[in-house]
Amino acid sequence: MKLLALCLVAAAAWAAPCTTVANCTEWLTFAAGPARSMVYRTYPLDVPNPQIARALIVIHGAGRDADNYFRTALAAAFLAGALDDTIVIAPRFASTTGSCRDQLAPNEVSWSCGGDSWRSGGTATNNEKLTSFDFTDEILRKLARKDIFPNLKAIVVSGHSAGGQFVDRYAMANTVHDSLGVPVTYVVSNPSSYAYLDNTRPNPDGSDFPAFTDGRNCTTYNQWPYGLEHRTGGYTARQTDEQLRKQLAARPVTYLLGEIDILPLGGFDASCPAMAQGPTRLARGQAFSRYVAQKFGARHSLSVVPLCGHNARCMFTAEPALPILFPK
Repeated sequence: MKLLALCLVAAAAWAAPCTTVANCTEWLTFAAGPARSMVYRTYPLDVPNPQIARALIVIHGAGRDADNYFRTALAAAFLAGALDDTIVIAPRFASTTGSCRDQLAPNEVSWSCGGDSWRSGGTATNNEKLTSFDFTDEILRKLARKDIFPNLKAIVVSGHSAGGQFVDRYAMANTVHDSLGVPVTYVVSNPSSYAYLDNTRPNPDGSDFPAFTDGRNCTTYNQWPYGLEHRTGGYTARQTDEQLRKQLAARPVTYLLGEIDILPLGGFDASCPAMAQGPTRLARGQAFSRYVAQKFGARHSLSVVPLCGHNARCMFTAEPALPILFPK
């Protein structure tokens, strides 16, 4: 009877997705602890669940509002008819430094807010052994456990705005991609900037990529996270430039861009290094997609979502986005 009861409890835990934000959180503890970070998720990460066929990880924007991004991902999963067989995860990159003023729970990691920040693999401010990319690595390792998710066939790592910056750099840098045993794809949506792989930048119409000639007046244009120079700390400092180039070119990436994300709104990066990549987020994404194809042979995809601006909910619930976020 006890065994039957345990089986029923386990089955109930994964039979229906958690969709009430207040009750859908879980703590992920790093190594032996006590350092930990929180995720929102539709199913537990440590309870065997054979019904899960895919996973969608959604990285929030600069507001670090993982709860809102979780709601958006839930809406997208509902529209795709994928709530029952998809585990949706929205990690929270909380921070108490710089302009970030999140409330932290005991032992919760505080990720760097500015500079080489959480969005580019920066080191935690209260734990020098952890970087923000380590957090996502840990989520991927949990998803790849065959004893927990034996039928998982696809993982999608996606992010919008600052989250799009995160995914652009994580796609090129993470060291777990080839060891998981589950295919991982990356969806980069409407970031303000990209990490260029050499000292070229798009010409005014984004059709060609000559050497950047204004370096004297824009001295940081090729420094991390806009380029590969000066990677002195954080996750990406562990790898060579050539490794990052090869990894980005080889990995499956989709640039999901809003057709009308052409205004300097929502934390638009108007700095010199960012403006060297194009005048708008749409132009920057189109140019970068062309750049990695022309110069590095990347077979990445580009999808422009009609009538969407700088709005994660519009982007992720749009009809063209659903098969990208929820592959069959």
